[in-house]
Amino acid sequence: MKSIILLASALFVSISGFVFLPGPGDVDWTEYNGDGSKSHYSPLQQINKENVRQLQPAWTYASGGADTLRNRSQMQCNPIIIDGILYGVSAGIQAFAIHAATGKEIWKTNIEESGGTLSRGLTYWSDNQSKRIFFGAGKWLHALDAKTGKHVETFGANGKIDLTQGIERPGADDYIVSNTPNTIYKNLIIVGGRLAEFETALLGDVRAFDVNTGKKVWTFHTIPTKGELGYDTWKNQPARQLIGGANSWAGMAIDRKRGIVYVPTGSAAYDFYGGNRPGDNLFANCLIALDAATGKRLWHFQLVHHDIWDRDLPAPPNLVTVTHKGKRIDAVAQITKQGYIFVFDRVTGKPLFPIKETAFPQDAIAGEKLSKTQPIPALPVPFTRQHFTSKDLNPFVADRDSIASLLSKARTGSAYIPITSDMTIFYPGTDGGAQWGGAASDPDGILYVPAKEIPVYTSLIKKEINSEKKGVTGASLYQANCAACHGADKSGNHDGSYPSLVSIDKRLSISQVETILKQGKGMMPSFAHISDATKRAIIDYLYNKGDGPQIAAEKQSEVIPYRHTGYNRWYDRNGYPVSTPPWGTLTAVDLNTGQHKWQIPLGEYKELTAKGIPPTGTDNYGGPLVTASGLIFIAASRDEQFRAIDKKTGKVLWTAQLPAAGYASASTYSVDGKQYIVIACGGGKLNTKSGDKFVAFALP
Repeated sequence: MKSIILLASALFVSISGFVFLPGPGDVDWTEYNGDGSKSHYSPLQQINKENVRQLQPAWTYASGGADTLRNRSQMQCNPIIIDGILYGVSAGIQAFAIHAATGKEIWKTNIEESGGTLSRGLTYWSDNQSKRIFFGAGKWLHALDAKTGKHVETFGANGKIDLTQGIERPGADDYIVSNTPNTIYKNLIIVGGRLAEFETALLGDVRAFDVNTGKKVWTFHTIPTKGELGYDTWKNQPARQLIGGANSWAGMAIDRKRGIVYVPTGSAAYDFYGGNRPGDNLFANCLIALDAATGKRLWHFQLVHHDIWDRDLPAPPNLVTVTHKGKRIDAVAQITKQGYIFVFDRVTGKPLFPIKETAFPQDAIAGEKLSKTQPIPALPVPFTRQHFTSKDLNPFVADRDSIASLLSKARTGSAYIPITSDMTIFYPGTDGGAQWGGAASDPDGILYVPAKEIPVYTSLIKKEINSEKKGVTGASLYQANCAACHGADKSGNHDGSYPSLVSIDKRLSISQVETILKQGKGMMPSFAHISDATKRAIIDYLYNKGDGPQIAAEKQSEVIPYRHTGYNRWYDRNGYPVSTPPWGTLTAVDLNTGQHKWQIPLGEYKELTAKGIPPTGTDNYGGPLVTASGLIFIAASRDEQFRAIDKKTGKVLWTAQLPAAGYASASTYSVDGKQYIVIACGGGKLNTKSGDKFVAFALP
């Protein structure tokens, strides 16, 4: 205990260039994923391998807003803890502050326009005089007084700024939400955001705002203007008027000592067809190193050229220090949905391991113009399998013959298969491989990566383009706007991420559906850009009022001539993935050598284990926490378990049943010398029940 207190008193936290000391016996969790390096790492050692089995709940906080009736609300919040106060976001998308030692509430916001979209947490800034919390809700970035939760009126307009301003373009919607915590550098808050993934997406510019005034200080154009580097990689110009996306939604890492912010970007919109944007499309699908003070590009690497597979970078990079060719090197590691890890010198951008431009098939759908090659790292070893064929069907899959027959006709077998009208298989799936929970890293240069390995299939079908004189029905408008996610038959997808709309009239009022269409909810973006007549026709169709009224067709863009047939995770009729387990994994990757130290299944189906089938792992969402005592803490799996794992061996040392699945990343901290570990238990994905509780664990 004495060593912990001495360590805590020696530690300092540097945020925005200002320094403050935690109280005696306190160690904080100061930002999303722990620190600017996004390490998910804590120096705390009170909870260790010898006593972890004694952990028990210390307090529970019911944050409010859980949609327990329909199992649709979620919490993905990684709370921060500053000076004994825990700040988080509720299931109802409200910011709150509670006492970190007791869970007793101090304040909670009552923001009306929350956007309905889940949040992964908050950003803290202090100059030792004022203390602020920055919180993204809807299209707004709010600045709150950390003591009271009230708006800081001098920031922007009455304490908030409208993030749509400055990233508009012709034909775009107004959907943006900063649901991943932003990045502080001195007196700047560096902001990305989630955008729509359709052709109506706003521009994905990265921007920095003054933390005191809300005034924009710099902008980096992820879709370049004329004269900027990368302009000629967008052959269809003016690209910034025609195309949106290329946004940084997953969060950033920052080297505050060097003043460098590392920005992962997503795909250009539309995700699955790029015939309207020929070229490699810089700076989409890139890791970009920017001068944090000015936004000037220092270096970049594009991990996917001309993406048509929804292979946006899914998580913040990890800043690590490794031994490479006998030298200690500060590096940056980026995990991907494809199961790859790219490792670069943090300052120069030089890859530490060879990366080969590799040729892939070019037989794309009409109008598509693919890149001939894609970059594939020789090392580190991928943390997921890279191919899915009939040899990879699980041994107990139901309806094996019919599934094998479908698979024999599908396009499968490599990482970058062009999507056509035929069934095309993504493996790993469209959301990983790695996902937004990210990886943890420790001072030894080991990366701990949760991942999933479930095949996903889709295809492209021709849109029905109506003339302006021809009427359209609610049914056809539903197919054009909703079917890709909610299914052509309104049945939703297997895991409930996109819910069934069958019998929606028995669950939601028309006004509630109108609100969701306007604001978005959960995974669904706002559809405020479609006309009121179109909304009404779709709603009438959903509420079984015939086919929905025939309305005059609005002028439709023919830029994107196709729509995809959904994010279809491939499960058999018994509800299990058709691929050979493991379906979810946790892998320890040694970035010094590029080799795996161990890999284990993450999660289990208890009914399969009871039949003698070894744990299979499950679909999972959320990241790991690693501590100096040699422990990894992770929830993430659909079995609603919270696990402590030996970081040296991968052995599970402790489990606890959560009130709802913890699709989030845990935080750890100490108050008055006592260490706590807290996890948001929101559930709601993967057909698991929703919840609103934050649960903290500690030793007796």
